[in-house]
Amino acid sequence: MIFRRQRETGEIRHSSVYRGTVMHRRLKPFVHHFVYRVFTFYLDLAELTALSRRLTLFSHNRWNVFSFWDKDHGPRDGSPLRPWALSQLKAAGIDLNGGSIRLICFPRLFGFAFNPLSIWFCRHGDGRLAALIYEVRNTFGEAHSYLIPIEAAETAAGALAHSCDKNFYVSPFLPMACRYHFRIAPPDDKFALLIRQTTAEGHVLLARQLGKRVSLSNRASVKLLLAHPLMTMKVIAGIHWEALHLWRRGARFHSRPPAPARLVTAVHPRNSGAPQGVAPL
Repeated sequence: MIFRRQRETGEIRHSSVYRGTVMHRRLKPFVHHFVYRVFTFYLDLAELTALSRRLTLFSHNRWNVFSFWDKDHGPRDGSPLRPWALSQLKAAGIDLNGGSIRLICFPRLFGFAFNPLSIWFCRHGDGRLAALIYEVRNTFGEAHSYLIPIEAAETAAGALAHSCDKNFYVSPFLPMACRYHFRIAPPDDKFALLIRQTTAEGHVLLARQLGKRVSLSNRASVKLLLAHPLMTMKVIAGIHWEALHLWRRGARFHSRPPAPARLVTAVHPRNSGAPQGVAPL
C-alpha cells in the first residue's frame, strides 16, 4: 500500500492543520484587494518526531511531500529551535518553566516553502500564553522577529490585541515609518489573525488570516495535497503578481534599508497596546 499504518508510538495532542484564507487590502493611496485559499500547519515542537513517524507524507528535517525544517526558522542555521526560542525569551525576562512552544506556518511542499509570517506561541508550564513571536520574512532572503510578552497585550472578546513599530523592510510599496496593530485569537477550533498597518496619515494596509482546524492524519494530508498541490508557488507568484499590479497603478517605491542588526526585537510592554476602533476578527 502507498500508506503505511500509523504507528501508535508517540503522542500527538496539539499539532494540527488550519484550512482557510489570507486576505490583504491596501487602503492608501488607492484600494487594492486580494484573497486566496491556504492551509497552515500548527506544530508543537515537542511532537515533530511523533508526527514524522506517524504521517507518511510528513517529515522533520528531511525531504517529503510535506516537511518542516529547523533551518527555515529562528536562527536559520539548522540548530534545534526550542533552545533558540528559550534564549530569546530569557533575554526578554520570560521563563516558560518547561512550557510548550508551538508554531503556525506554511510547511515545505515538495521541498519548497515561503513564510511571509510565522507565529510562535510560547506557553508557561501551566498552559498560559507567555509570549508571541511574530517571525517575518521578505522576498529578499531576510527575516526578523518581534517578540511580544503576553502580559503586555490587552485581551478583548477572547482575542489578544497589541502593537509595535515596524523596523524590518517587507514590501517595497510601504514605508518603514509604520506601526503594526495585531489582533489574534490563539489557535483552537479556529484561528484568526488581523493585522492593521498604520502611518501618521492613518491605516494603509489590512491583512487577515482565517482558518478552521483539521486533525493531522494521512487522510487529511492527501486531501491537502489534492486541494493545494502548488500552494508554495501560488504564495510566491501571488506576492510578485500583486506587486506588479501596485507598480502599474503608480504605487510609490521605497528603497530597502539594511536589515536590523538583531534578529529579534523584544517589544517593551509600554510600547504595546491595542489601537482604538480595531475591527473584529
